[in-house]
Amino acid sequence: MRQHFLIPAILGGLLAPASGTLADETTAPDFEGATIREVVVDKANIFDTDNPDEDKWLYRMANRFHVVTRDSTITRQLLLEPGQPYSKRLVEESERILRQRKYIYDAQIRTTEVAPGVVDLHVVTRDIWSLVPEISFSRGGGENKWRAGFEESNLFGRGQSLQFTYSDDKDRDSNSVSFVDEHLAGSRVALYTKIADNSDGESQFLSIARPFYALDARWAAGGSFFADTRETTLYTAGEEAAEFGHERDYVSVFGGWSKGLSGRFARRWTYGVTYDENRFSPVAAPTLPGILPSDRELIYPFVGFELLEDEFVTSQNKDQISRTEDFLMGRRVTASLGWSDESLGSDRNALIYALSASQGFGTLGEHALLLSLQARGRVESGDTRNAQLWFSARYYRRQSDKRLLFASIAGSAGHALDIDNPVFIGGDSGMRGYPINYQNGESSVVATIEQRYFTDWYPWRLFHIGAAIFADAGRVWGPNPAGPEEREWLANAGIGLRIAPTRFSSTKVFHLDIAAPLNGDDSIDSVQISFSAKRSF
Repeated sequence: MRQHFLIPAILGGLLAPASGTLADETTAPDFEGATIREVVVDKANIFDTDNPDEDKWLYRMANRFHVVTRDSTITRQLLLEPGQPYSKRLVEESERILRQRKYIYDAQIRTTEVAPGVVDLHVVTRDIWSLVPEISFSRGGGENKWRAGFEESNLFGRGQSLQFTYSDDKDRDSNSVSFVDEHLAGSRVALYTKIADNSDGESQFLSIARPFYALDARWAAGGSFFADTRETTLYTAGEEAAEFGHERDYVSVFGGWSKGLSGRFARRWTYGVTYDENRFSPVAAPTLPGILPSDRELIYPFVGFELLEDEFVTSQNKDQISRTEDFLMGRRVTASLGWSDESLGSDRNALIYALSASQGFGTLGEHALLLSLQARGRVESGDTRNAQLWFSARYYRRQSDKRLLFASIAGSAGHALDIDNPVFIGGDSGMRGYPINYQNGESSVVATIEQRYFTDWYPWRLFHIGAAIFADAGRVWGPNPAGPEEREWLANAGIGLRIAPTRFSSTKVFHLDIAAPLNGDDSIDSVQISFSAKRSF
């Protein structure tokens, strides 16, 4: 029996090893090692006007004014090019890379033999409408949120993203602008930048890095900068209870090295240095009691390691509706250690650690379990500080092509957390029948069971529709610096509508949930209605 990292061997008998893609590939031609003659890009516009259902004047107008993704934008992301030997593994990895892009709804690479030992690759993609105005209102957990702006996710067909946004939520108003170019000047270097002017401060973020963009990538390097000023609020029972000012300056640079993919595994080493300073102060015009965390200044070199197994599967109707979804079923382990020393300018000596592990079991065509574990914290003078252990288990049970039973349990265990790092659950963090930030503390757990329904309803050929019946249960433990520590178990039940746009967003599923809390204090509404955009069902 194959042994799996961090999971008892008994699970291997309960859940069969992960399968390949859903398609039956036993009769597929074997082109492995054939020479690639040509790469042909077949880019579909937003609507297929050869289809009578989509041959409408509005759809034709959308196609006419849409700038279709450039060939070069697509081909620079492929891991194969003319003259190289064909590799099924690289074809599948290239498909996964393309499907991650916000401006592409789906991508497939088909292979045609043009002569013995010679093949052509046909890259088939479909664009979405990339210039999306955003005017939205949502109410979740008893709180209102406004958001307005627009995003162009495929600027001039180059795959660049430009976004302007105004938002108004429970904690602050914000005006922001961001720009993303994942292939700067046609290279593998990615640029991310964002500037925000907030009602309680401002923030700037910049990242330039060449990541490990593929399993066989041999090196990575880059750096990031983040500066942020804000007023942070702590909550009790969903109500504001305390506040403090928070300024943060963060800079990190790194380099990475790997031998590439060896067998089924990629092993990667990363080295770098980080500067992380957090300063706290009373707010200028306080309206709540003040709680003041201690300042922190950490300067530390670090070393990191990653083990990644090449075991991916594709599926449909799991977290999305009628879309190709990619899941990592193989093991992934990461670890990093850093040492902050006063001789380097830090305000303390500390060992800084971070660990993570994940793996999938079973087959998504029947039933599967996806497990993950993360830990991070500091060790100062022999004492553990700001230590957190996160865990997550997601279970998928396929009942039919249109029905899925989903269950999950997730949470964290904390010890001596920094005051500016609270743990909370509420309307926007798993407990859909309660106000935002309803319970706060150091440790938490939330369990969900959800019956998911996927329909063939495709109104105006713009949205796929789904529905859910769900129940959530959870609670928080440990010290709450802004309120009492006595908290009870929470539970709610409800129904939800799922709307997955297919022509103007490849990353969002809109949720309309109606949830009823089953316990809690008298101030909670008997029914909570929320409308939000999330990345999954």
